[in-house]
Amino acid sequence: MSRSGADLALLLLGGFRSLADAAQLELARRGHEDVRPVHDFAIRAIASGASSASELGRRMSVSKQAAAKTIAVLQDRGYIAREVDPTDGRRMRLHVTERGFAMLHEAESIFDDLRDRWAKQIGDHQLRELEAQLSDLVGSARVRLDAPGWIAADDPAEPH
Repeated sequence: MSRSGADLALLLLGGFRSLADAAQLELARRGHEDVRPVHDFAIRAIASGASSASELGRRMSVSKQAAAKTIAVLQDRGYIAREVDPTDGRRMRLHVTERGFAMLHEAESIFDDLRDRWAKQIGDHQLRELEAQLSDLVGSARVRLDAPGWIAADDPAEPH
């Protein structure tokens, strides 16, 4: 049975959701029950320089209002904080807290464990081959979850 392009997109999304959902459950088990995948993306964007709701919204391809709501949740939960911008005292700047960085490190460890499970399930060689093929399909630009469109086309350090 041949598959459609939509089937491929759904399989890729299913793979992503499988990893993201498993990581979220494990993060909850390890004490971060309040983290959702969007929070991880937002914290990574803030860590890489998104210092305002406008910038976070651009990087996550959401409205400034949606970004502001995410910021409020993350600040309330202690993953990020606001500080006065040293170059403009009228402006507040976002930064990731120690708790936020600890969660990111925990999530990276969990994703490594999940990758190892996939390697055991389908074989290490097959997983490396799948990763190589996906890299070929995505192209030479890095996939970034902190940039608009998720591909680093806006990053001058990346080849176009």
